[in-house]
Amino acid sequence: MYHTWMRYFTPSPLHHRLGLVCLGVGLQHGALPTVGPRTLDHHVAVVVTAGTGWYRTPDGRRTTVTAPAVIWLTPGVPHHYAPDPVTGWDESFVDFTGPATTTYTELGYIEPDRPVVPLADTAAARAAIGRIARAASPGNPLLEVETAAAVHELLVALRRARADTGTDGHPVLHALARDACRPLTVAEHAARHGMTPAELRTAVRRTAGCSPKDYLLSVRLGRAKELLATTDLPVSAVARRVGYDDPAYFSRLFTRRVGTPPVRFRAQQSRTVPGGWSTRVPDPEHPPTITPKPV
Repeated sequence: MYHTWMRYFTPSPLHHRLGLVCLGVGLQHGALPTVGPRTLDHHVAVVVTAGTGWYRTPDGRRTTVTAPAVIWLTPGVPHHYAPDPVTGWDESFVDFTGPATTTYTELGYIEPDRPVVPLADTAAARAAIGRIARAASPGNPLLEVETAAAVHELLVALRRARADTGTDGHPVLHALARDACRPLTVAEHAARHGMTPAELRTAVRRTAGCSPKDYLLSVRLGRAKELLATTDLPVSAVARRVGYDDPAYFSRLFTRRVGTPPVRFRAQQSRTVPGGWSTRVPDPEHPPTITPKPV
């Protein structure tokens, strides 16, 4: 026996311009029927939260699926899978499409070459899927936009929940972020971690979806923006603080990546805060608030 609930959506051409749209959602459990062999023209994330089963690759290899895990179904790739015929499994699925899927794939959030990905847990993914299911209520005027937003959230949740990623992120990324403003080459960063440059590139690409050079640059420019917005340091001093001895090169690089020169960025974003800016990250459950004065 098994239980199935599902809804399918047909977003308008205007909604497709959001870049990512949800085409359907389903919640199922039990000894579900075998799926496939079949081929789809869109993406599906099948989140298995309990139980076991199997997935067969296009070349005939059979892989065991053990919860928690996600099965990625990608356009044009044949797939064939099923839960254990006796015990079954608990499954949620989300169908989605749009040009943003290409970028998510390049960043490593969707993994066509690794269709079965073990997860550390599925709580955040189930919460995102629950939002899609609740948005599917009849007559919801925000259906397409709410479900599209939840698909973005789902992809992030699945990326964060991958079993090969710790809850605090990757130690190499922490170390790169800490040392990003030091005048070190990528090879020197790699050597500090006992890695070859190729191994560092693989680690960063796998965890951050970009090259070490781009990751370091994003950290440096983020720090430069903070200094420009919150201090009166000259641009040349800001450049040195973030690892560039040549202020002209820094200005050209900043302008190319940010889209505006450092001086203009400062004019737009500068904030003067008596006592300085806090370095503590706010607790989302207890954000900073204004305490009313007693009357």
